[in-house]
Amino acid sequence: MLPVTQDDGELDSLVRKRIRALRVAQGWSLEELATRANVSPSTLSRIETGHRRLALDQLVTLARALDTSLDQLVETATDDVVASPMIDAARGQMRWSIKAQPGMTVVRQRITDPPPDNLARMRAHPGREWLVVLSGTATLLLGNRRFRIETNQAAEFPTMLPHAIGADGGPCEILGVFDRDARRGHQSGDDAGQAPVQPR
Repeated sequence: MLPVTQDDGELDSLVRKRIRALRVAQGWSLEELATRANVSPSTLSRIETGHRRLALDQLVTLARALDTSLDQLVETATDDVVASPMIDAARGQMRWSIKAQPGMTVVRQRITDPPPDNLARMRAHPGREWLVVLSGTATLLLGNRRFRIETNQAAEFPTMLPHAIGADGGPCEILGVFDRDARRGHQSGDDAGQAPVQPR
């Protein structure tokens, strides 16, 4: 069993979704990942669909094959995803808290399309992302959850959860912050509906 204390059923389902989302994000078939992880395609299929018990040794091998770590593969989701800004009226400032670290990249994006409606088009990769909506309203899909993020609201989330960002009811503009791992995860191509990212 997984070495965690969170509800086993929830985490079990989340880990299976992450494995599949990471495989799809790499553009790999079941056979390709199975070969890299030294398991049979049928075993991998049963792992992804919940028809086979998750074994720790297989998770370690799969994490390595997916270019991530076991810790990131079993990381629990945060419940505090959307945050309003802190207003400093005396200084006329608006601030958002972020767990900053070296190597962060800041980008500004204009999004015109809604988020994708299927898991196969959602990304999952190591790292963390943070964003603030500068104008309009954005929709953040995070696993099976959907968040509506309005102008001046912010969200921070682990990118090992399958995720996608889209516009809600019209174009929106966001400022995104990516750590090194998250930035690498987006270098393979732009999200659907998003203009190419421009470093600031």
